[in-house]
Amino acid sequence: MAERNITEIMEFVLLGFTENPHLQYALFVVFFLIYLITVVGNLWLILLIGSSSQLHSPKYFFLGHLAFLDFCYSSVCIPKMLVNLLAARKVISYTGCIFQFALFNMFLTTEFFLLAAMAYDRYMAICKPLHYQVVMTTNFCLRLVAGSYVFGCVTSLTHMGSLLSLSFCGPNVINHYFCDIPVLIHLACSDIQKNELLLLIFSGVTSITTFLVVVSSYFSILLTILRIPCPQGRYKTFSTCASHLTVVTLFYATVIFTHLCSSPAHPSGWAKIVSVFYTLLLPVLNLLIYSIRNREAKEALRKMVQRKILVQ
Repeated sequence: MAERNITEIMEFVLLGFTENPHLQYALFVVFFLIYLITVVGNLWLILLIGSSSQLHSPKYFFLGHLAFLDFCYSSVCIPKMLVNLLAARKVISYTGCIFQFALFNMFLTTEFFLLAAMAYDRYMAICKPLHYQVVMTTNFCLRLVAGSYVFGCVTSLTHMGSLLSLSFCGPNVINHYFCDIPVLIHLACSDIQKNELLLLIFSGVTSITTFLVVVSSYFSILLTILRIPCPQGRYKTFSTCASHLTVVTLFYATVIFTHLCSSPAHPSGWAKIVSVFYTLLLPVLNLLIYSIRNREAKEALRKMVQRKILVQ
């Protein structure tokens, strides 16, 4: 008879950041305001890109999906964190925990590949401008985005299947503010070697392959920028690419630190703080770097506002 997965634990306790009630209220206000900016800002950006014909280009096509992913993976874990900051019992059901991780992992992995696609798009635009229109066609961009989502789904479903094969019989206390797989698998009563191997393989393939694409793309861009004869044009191009590379570097550094440089079984306070950075603060930073500082996005917003005023 095949072995069955018997799950005795029906819920997990999320310790969060602190047990101090005054500090919890303060954190709730700060995190709620940041999350509100993330939701409103990214939904605004998606609407702006969809409604402005001047933003219908590969660059903004990728940016629209980046805004969507930032909104999604923040919304998977931040609302529950906000509720738990005010709740007496900081718990999440077993099913809710599994699905929270699965959705978070899917959106986060998809963003890894999407950032690589965006880096390649900038490489083609700056280093191969004569070939840009030929290579970066609508179909090719659709395939890049679809491939990112497919990789995200495959990774998430694989980890979800491996989690469902485990038995959880105690303890049920998660020293985090959301359900993350390195912490979850170390609470299991059954053998986790297969789970750790899958985590290592998928995390390694995702981070290494996308990181190599990003680094090689921006390295080629840097060499091209240094050959620009006009200092003003060189500074403008370098400033834009430097801000993009800063966001990508922070994303990789914080995710890798959280999952590889801290104890998976007992995450430190610093690990939780760093995870807040990429789940809550980086989406706002993406919004600032890719849209608010972007001249084309601001011009499209101005025209959209003018149209609304004329209609009224």
